[in-house]
Amino acid sequence: MSVEAKLRYSRISPRKFRLVADLIRGCHVTEAEEVLKFTTKRPAQPMLKLLRSAIANAEHNFNFKKENLYIAEVRVDGGPIMKRFRPRARGAVFPIHKKTSHVSIKLKEKEGGEIKKKGKRAKIEKVYKTEKPKEEDAPKRKKKTSGEEQKQSESLKDTKGERKQVFRRKSI
Repeated sequence: MSVEAKLRYSRISPRKFRLVADLIRGCHVTEAEEVLKFTTKRPAQPMLKLLRSAIANAEHNFNFKKENLYIAEVRVDGGPIMKRFRPRARGAVFPIHKKTSHVSIKLKEKEGGEIKKKGKRAKIEKVYKTEKPKEEDAPKRKKKTSGEEQKQSESLKDTKGERKQVFRRKSI
């Protein structure tokens, strides 16, 4: 069973809303609330209000508990565009498109186990959870003696000199 809440005709462009929507997609509702509270982007406040509305719908209409809810889907669609014009040089006009957004959030109740996270946050957590290989597992490298190092540096010097002669020619 899922609970949906919609925000329509918001005067913020869909592109800006999607940046905030990506932060909370697939999260637990309490975690999503905390993220939205401290996000400094302008769409964060309407998104937080919409999330709280969806939570209230779930608790009141379907008797779900807040602890068991997670965000199953966040969809941001473009609404109607208001077209305005500004005067420009030599009697020309410049169009201004004031974009609107339709946002919908679907909440679902987790049935058992942990919530699978999707999106950027899941990738970040995966990176942090992976362990670094221990020094014992890494292959041991053979240390070079000073004689071998000198031979290698001399061979590099020879090749560098040849390269300089080839690429010093002036272009015609």
